[in-house]
Amino acid sequence: MAVSNSSLASPSPPWWRPDVHADRRPFLLARGRIAAAVRAGFAQDGFIEVETPALQVSPGNETHLHAFGTELIGPDGTTHRLYLRTSPEFAAKKLLAAGEPKIFEFARVFRNRERGMAHHPEFTMLEWYRAGAPYTAMMEDCAALLARAAEAGGASAFHYRGKTCDPFAAPERLTLVAAFARHAGMDLEALLPAAGEAPDAAAFARAATEAGIRTAPDDTWGDVFSRVLVEKIEPHLGVGRPTILTDYPVSEAALARPKPEDPRFAERFELYCCGLELANAFGELTDADEQRRRFEKDMDEKERLYGERYPLDEDFLAALALMPPASGCALGFDRLALLASGARRIEDVLWAPVAGL
Repeated sequence: MAVSNSSLASPSPPWWRPDVHADRRPFLLARGRIAAAVRAGFAQDGFIEVETPALQVSPGNETHLHAFGTELIGPDGTTHRLYLRTSPEFAAKKLLAAGEPKIFEFARVFRNRERGMAHHPEFTMLEWYRAGAPYTAMMEDCAALLARAAEAGGASAFHYRGKTCDPFAAPERLTLVAAFARHAGMDLEALLPAAGEAPDAAAFARAATEAGIRTAPDDTWGDVFSRVLVEKIEPHLGVGRPTILTDYPVSEAALARPKPEDPRFAERFELYCCGLELANAFGELTDADEQRRRFEKDMDEKERLYGERYPLDEDFLAALALMPPASGCALGFDRLALLASGARRIEDVLWAPVAGL
């Protein structure tokens, strides 16, 4: 059946059109004020701003992160596979190993297969690290940063997709165990594997199905965990006041160390406002053998799912031997600017969005 042109959605006008830019400009100017306020706060606290390279041997080794690859061609014509980073984390931790105690970076990072209201393939990641500090210090940093950004952006409250959050309120600290019980009616602790045993994905899937969540036969324990988190829990987080979602199961630790008082859980938390994830923080793992094991496990799963794997950064693993105990946080600066400026979507706070194809 033929479709008339009038029934087709009109493409969005280009961002460089003067009328479109005039509508976006207040948000862009607010972004600049927010960035300046953040920099001033870190400087006041004795941090050093660093710059690390976007081209890396490894873009990161998380299963569901997708990178942009390229080739470095040497003067003699030899080629080396490199990637645009998905995070500045590896380079930042090498600087901690070198002796820098407090660093931050506004890093341009790149993630493939990501574009939407709150996603962009090239974006700004604000990362900071404190050597010798507990990961709870990152929680305090996040609370202060939200208030500073809101003040600079002129926002008395954050609003996003029908939800409201007070950035000046003390964040709620909510464990994953409590969040699963409150929002999904599930006993997460009972679903954790016993010491030395493999996670029981089938039992988790049955519990998720009873909670009204669809699962797939080949879902891993981590897949089911993520489904419950996204569908049942995240929409309720950061509503009214910010939420710090903490105590992740150690199987979902990524680059975080286990909690010494209960190694079933990791020193990891995520920050939410208006149901939107803003930041991910770790008490940093410095055990190179354990980090290698996690990376290889995640790359095996990536190869199973997507038919590809990324190399390990051996230089990074070697640096972990010299890295002091530290905590770090990665925050999506564009998302923060979106909330603090009152913008509707992430492209409203990007001076020049990546062209749509």
